[in-house]
Amino acid sequence: MVQTPDYKMLARQVAALAQEDARWVPTLSNASALIWEAVGDINWAGFYLRESTEDGTDWLVLGPFQGKVACVHIAVGRGVCGTAVVQDATQLVADVHTFPGHLACDAASRSEVVVPLHGPDGIVTAVLDIDSPTVGRFGQEDAAGLELVARTLETAVRW
Repeated sequence: MVQTPDYKMLARQVAALAQEDARWVPTLSNASALIWEAVGDINWAGFYLRESTEDGTDWLVLGPFQGKVACVHIAVGRGVCGTAVVQDATQLVADVHTFPGHLACDAASRSEVVVPLHGPDGIVTAVLDIDSPTVGRFGQEDAAGLELVARTLETAVRW
């Protein structure tokens, strides 16, 4: 059984690191490394950032992460990450193979939790995405803890 991380400590560490440099690249890079070290039984931890093209299409673009090579672009509304943006809600998926439209960036991933992050305007500007090779790896305690980390990043990062 995987021990639940101390998410409150993780949020404090993220906030402390952001005090040195609150730009999104260093802060999200360090946050993904902290999550990678603190959360057991995962194979990917990172961020996708929302961008709009000139024609108005919304995409999630790969940001700082730890793990295997990942999908670079995800259309808003597609997969677990894109659904988190559209619904503006945390997605807790016990088995990604049962999620309609799941994007298999890594075939070894079996469960996933995705938390939206909001910019100063209240709009979803990024998502925190954590994958595990174990079905049912994440529970409500993980979702709530990662939401705490996400709320900390929202206030700490200079988007």
